[in-house]
Amino acid sequence: MAKRTNHKRNANGNGGRDLFCRIRDAFGVFARKASRILGSAWAFVCAIVIIAVWALSGPTFHYSDTWQLIINTGTTIVTFLMVFLLQSTQNRDAKAVHLKLDELIRAVGPARNKLVDLEKLSDDELQTLEQEFEKVRKKAAGAKEKVEELKAAADR
Repeated sequence: MAKRTNHKRNANGNGGRDLFCRIRDAFGVFARKASRILGSAWAFVCAIVIIAVWALSGPTFHYSDTWQLIINTGTTIVTFLMVFLLQSTQNRDAKAVHLKLDELIRAVGPARNKLVDLEKLSDDELQTLEQEFEKVRKKAAGAKEKVEELKAAADR
């Protein structure tokens, strides 16, 4: 089966993808690889080594403002870039989980198909649904207690 894409054709109609699609795809590949590498124990060890080298170099530079500025600027830049990387990775993971759950809802006969795409509901609609599930949970807990009482009575 051929893979279907929604990418636009470029001006000369040769089927090339537009710049935005190429940038988005390249960022997706970069984000997945970077999150795998930067989330590893080795990346953490490297960060500790960098901080240790910086701290040990303090006496050499007499703990100057420039010495402090280096670590402050470096950590600010890394933090700023990591926010985008983490958000991209989290968005992708959340979308994958939603799609898997949607498939399970569709596959289970008695499940309510209206629960597919819950993430698109308003906050008020989600609150109402949460209250509905709370009532169902309380009812189930009451029924469980009743069954346990009946079992205990039958065992006597």
